[in-house]
Amino acid sequence: MRQGWFWVASGVGVLVDQLSKYAVVHHFGLGESWPLWAGVLHLTYVLNTGAAFSLFAQGTAWLRWLSVAVSAGLLALAVRGPRLAVAEQWGYGLILAGAMGNGIDRFRLGAVIDFLDVRWINFPIFNLADVWINLGLVCLFWHYLRSQFSKNS
Repeated sequence: MRQGWFWVASGVGVLVDQLSKYAVVHHFGLGESWPLWAGVLHLTYVLNTGAAFSLFAQGTAWLRWLSVAVSAGLLALAVRGPRLAVAEQWGYGLILAGAMGNGIDRFRLGAVIDFLDVRWINFPIFNLADVWINLGLVCLFWHYLRSQFSKNS
């Protein structure tokens, strides 16, 4: 299968993201928090109407269309683009999983379900789709560094 790891990363990523959000919605009340490690990591169910870190919390209808545009672009890259290196396939696949996971929430609910609450650094609450996007960026950065290193050696 062409770009096989892209499809694995995006498919599994969306599935795990949506299953985690389903579990949170069905086991928590909105605003409820359970400590996994008190003061360090909690599961806290919130709805985020804004972008990352609740930025632009007012008037965010455009965010749902941004997720569609990003998803469409990444799908076009996978189907029509050049053969990607494995790290690129994972990177773009994870970014697609994150864009689709949060996009599904925005279209369904008008907000994103967030629940990962890292309290020891007072970080904004986030979800697995956000994790996938960041891991995807790490994969792409890794690929870029490796390709630059191999050119210079």
